[in-house]
Amino acid sequence: MRYLHSLTRPAAAVSAALLLALAAGCSKPADSAAANAAPVASAPAATAQPAKAASKLGDLTPFRNIAADVAATVDKGDLPAAKTRIKDLEVAWDSAEAGLKPRAADDWHVLDKAIDRALAALRADAPTQTDCKAAMTALMKTFDTLQGKA
Repeated sequence: MRYLHSLTRPAAAVSAALLLALAAGCSKPADSAAANAAPVASAPAATAQPAKAASKLGDLTPFRNIAADVAATVDKGDLPAAKTRIKDLEVAWDSAEAGLKPRAADDWHVLDKAIDRALAALRADAPTQTDCKAAMTALMKTFDTLQGKA
């Protein structure tokens, strides 16, 4: 038994060190390699328009997918179903706040306000398809802008 105990501690220490090294490797920003790389000068690249950088919020695809589903439901004119489905977006967004907001607070607030406007349009006492569609279009544009697609 003493032999097993003497092997367990070093194995646990090595495992912990490997996990910490893995976690540290995963937490580096994706753009750090680009920042450390030497700039390459080229005439065509200098005249090209720079692409919009994606937000530091990370991958917003799960939230955008829910919003796209809500927008499609609004387009069909089924506002009660859209109101029900947007609750999923609200819950997912609120659950992810603690992890997302510290990454890019300004971007988080922009998207949060767009989500709030969509929620307000769908939860109005007498929601109209025009208002809901406008709010969902603005929300989708916000997602695309933050992901560098617009």
